[in-house]
Amino acid sequence: MEREQHTVSDRKVKHEVKSDKIKGLIHQILGILLAFSAFAGVAGFGMEWLDEELINSFGVLLYAIAGFGYTAYTIYKNHFSGRKAQKQNEELKRKGLK
Repeated sequence: MEREQHTVSDRKVKHEVKSDKIKGLIHQILGILLAFSAFAGVAGFGMEWLDEELINSFGVLLYAIAGFGYTAYTIYKNHFSGRKAQKQNEELKRKGLK
């Protein structure tokens, strides 16, 4: 069973691409909220609470959630989560390598 070889730069590029994708999605959500806020103001809806400060703080919350989700997923994947990985972990313990 051979493993696919990756360089550090390959992994870094993949990480940056995922990060850019998440940042783009968050920017799209914030843009929609800002546009909705402007529309609500023009249409005369009473939404004074939906101001730019609230939308920016919501963006910070989304970045924090995305960072936590990515970290939690990485930890989950790196701690022998799947059946194959559990078998590998068992074999490493038998050989005294872990």
